Order: sequence, then structure tokens, then C-alpha cells
Amino acid sequence: MKYILAVDLGTTSIKVILFQVDGQVLASSTQEYQLLTPTELAVELEVETYWQAFKKGVAEVLTKSKINPNQIYSLGISAQGETLILLDKEGNPLTNAVVWLDNRAQQEAKELAQVFGNKESYKITGQVEIVPTWPASKILWFKKNKAEIFHKVAKILLIEDYFIYRLTGQYFCEGSLISSTLYWDIIKKVWWKEMLDYLGVKDIQLPEIHESGEIVGSLLPDIAKELGLSANTIVATGALDQACGAIGVGNITPGIISENTGAALAICATVDSPIFDKKRRMPLHYHGMPDTYMAHTFTTGGMALRWFRDKFCTPEISLSSLIQEDSYKILDQEAIKIEPGCNGLVMLPHLQGAMAPESNPKAKGAFYGFSLHHGKPHFIRSIMESVAFALKRNIDVLEDLGIKVTEIRSLGGGSKSFLWSQIKADVTMRPVYTMQNEEAASLGAAMLAGVATGIYSNLKEAAAKMVQVNKRIEPQKDNTMVYQKGYRRYLDLYNSLLGMFEKE
Repeated sequence: MKYILAVDLGTTSIKVILFQVDGQVLASSTQEYQLLTPTELAVELEVETYWQAFKKGVAEVLTKSKINPNQIYSLGISAQGETLILLDKEGNPLTNAVVWLDNRAQQEAKELAQVFGNKESYKITGQVEIVPTWPASKILWFKKNKAEIFHKVAKILLIEDYFIYRLTGQYFCEGSLISSTLYWDIIKKVWWKEMLDYLGVKDIQLPEIHESGEIVGSLLPDIAKELGLSANTIVATGALDQACGAIGVGNITPGIISENTGAALAICATVDSPIFDKKRRMPLHYHGMPDTYMAHTFTTGGMALRWFRDKFCTPEISLSSLIQEDSYKILDQEAIKIEPGCNGLVMLPHLQGAMAPESNPKAKGAFYGFSLHHGKPHFIRSIMESVAFALKRNIDVLEDLGIKVTEIRSLGGGSKSFLWSQIKADVTMRPVYTMQNEEAASLGAAMLAGVATGIYSNLKEAAAKMVQVNKRIEPQKDNTMVYQKGYRRYLDLYNSLLGMFEKE
């Protein structure tokens, strides 16, 4: 029996999951860690913390599964984007990892925007705006503020690249993760020389560029011993977590989109060729499949519901603890009592500014249309509806670009709510599929590793064997009519408040 080990390198935790070749989970482990915030804008983590969390996760999976490590045939990686790791010539980290959330490079981002321009940069990198979180901005920050560190840098890696190096001794990277570095040409699939020259970075300081799902090599003997694995275990290039998540729900052909309602609402649409938005509303990323792309963007998602729960739902939280029930299920039970449209109550979920496709950092959250008739359940449901409206807003932009959307594959915490999935189906007027395996990003990484090592001939075969649908949720005609009116109110409310946002 062959097994595939997958690691999901997340922002606040690492998940290690052992898969059977049919997609069933044999054992899993989640190891959490606390991010460091040494200044108001800085977000870091000691690089070794990632490795030790991974090591504990592997040990726990081996203990739970009780399998012979020699049966673990391959290892795949799903990774958070933009987290930067700088190594010296001995391969040791020069600083803490600079986490993707880090916002220190604000002046540097403005400088790069002035030099290269957002419009020109978009044509080359696919990213609609130059922002502080991109690795290029962070590298320029080190050059300007930490010259003593910058001059010692031998290798510039992202977190997946670092794990590949640590596991195999090879410096490999792949397109989906480096799409948002701002120094990779997404069309030519080479490093953007003009940007590197401005940053003072040489090609030799960067990893070799490969496709996702390619063999890197076997585990180094010492590393295999440290992890309790076989030195014959093959490591494969993985992908950005959102690309892995798309693969893990079967979003590998045009017409399907995947939506991940976690803290944010992440949307991925698979396209066969690069599509650029003249209005620069929709970023373009490379997919985890050769010569395939993703229209991929973020906006506010589950964080709006979490904010409401934490601030206004103390009784529900207490009840969930008392009866050992997920507090979000209790909120579901409240919201389901309310008719679609919330009797005229509509919400804007822009608690941290409006993200795609408006990209308006000055936008604010708002509830509109409530009266003495409305209660807490109305507000809960209106938040769910607002996220569904944001999903539809992005689908409208995709279709404006000529990208057809015939069905939605749902993952993330929001997919656990049947009510929320039904609302999304009703609002978008498209079937929503939820999946049996809730860890779609890890499954996608396992699928890529399976293809790399020949367990599957391609991702279509891997999806047929490993991706399993839980429910298909059809739009309900009566509800879609109500939501067409609600969606117009949602758009009108945003447009009506634009002047107010500008005064802030």
C-alpha cells in the first residue's frame, strides 16, 4: 500500500495529513503557533518554528496511523503566499520569516509603484497593484533599512521553497507561489529582470523555476532520520494554498470556480490562457498545472461573521460551550428562521476596506434597512447574504472578462454551513458543491505529489480518484428572485456611500 503525506504551511498553523491513494484521510495533525508582531506593521515568525511544528505533526501522524514509514511514497506541499525567508551562504536564516501579513514596506511599495507603475506591473506580473505585502516591496525594505543583512543574502525564498530546500537540499520554486512576488514574469515564466535589477537581486539568489507536481528529489538521509521517515520518500513541488485548494475540489477545468470562505473569501477561476482585466479589478495568477492560469482574488468573508459572533453573541458562545456544539451552528439555527432578504436588511461586509473588485481601502462596513421588526437573527443572516453578494459581484466581473462560471466548488469553514451554501447558490443562481474532504488544500498537495510520482497519470485522473463531492446544492427559484432585488440594494448601498467613505 502506498500513502501520500501532505503538509499545508498555513499562517498560524501547519497541518500534516496522511492520505490513501483514494483520497481518504488516514491520519492528520494540526500544530499551531503564535505570530510575532515586534512593531505595529511587522509580522514575523522564527523560521525554525515552522520546521519544529512540521516535525511534531509528522510524528503525530506516524503515531496515529501506525504505518511503516517506508509506505509513504511521496510528499506534497501547500503553502501560504508571500512569506519571505532570507538565507546566508550556509543556508541559515538571516532573520525571522517575514510573514505575508507584514505591512512594513509601505514607502517601498509606493516607490516601486512610481518607478514601474501599477499598469505596467500588472501586464508583467498579473498583480493589479503594488502593495507592501509583496516580496519585492519587502526586499527593497531590507535593502534600505537593513543593509548589513541585505548584503549577506545568498538565497531569497518563499516558505514552500524553504521547505523543499530543508527536505532535499535543492533550491526549487514553482509558478503559483511566485506569481505574487512582483519579480516573476507570469507570461514568459522567467524572472522580471528590470525589477530584480532595481532591487539589487541576482538570478543566482533565487531558486530554479519549475512546474507544480514535479519531482524534486528524495529526502536527505539526515532529514529522513530526524522526521522518522524513509529516505526513499519523494518530495514534489506543490502550489499556493489557494491553487492547491482549487485542485483539491476539482477546480481544474474552465467553467468551474472554487470559493473558500475562511476569514477572507478567496475565489479562483481556472482559465486555459492568461486573461487581463483592462479595469484591473481581477488579478491573474499561475495555476498549479502547466500553462494554466487562475483569475484569483480575495475579499472579506467569514471574518465579518466572526466579528459579529465575538462582539454580540456571548450567549450563543456560552451555550456552545455548555452543549459542546460549534457556535457557528447555533448562529445557523438562528439565521435559518429568517426569510431570504432579511425583510429589507442589507449589509456591507467591508470591515477592513473593500477588497476585490472595488479595491477601496476607505470603505466601511454598514447595516442598512433595519427597523423595530429586526432582531439578532436578521443581522446574522444579512452577514451571510452579504458574503454571497460579494461572491456574485466577483462572478459578474469574471463573466465580464469572458470567463464562464457554470458551477461553484465550496471549501473552507463556510462550506460546513448548509444554509450559507444554499444562500450562495440562490444569490449566484448556480449549483454549489460541498466536498467530503474539508482539507482541500492538503488534498490538492497530495494530488500533485501523486501525479509527480506516477501514482496518477495526470490531475484529471487524480481528481476522479481522490475528489469526492458531499452535496450538490441547487438554487431555489423563489429565493433567487428575492436575492436579485437584494443584490441591487447591496450595489446601490455601496455606491451611495462612496462619498461618505471619501470623507473618512
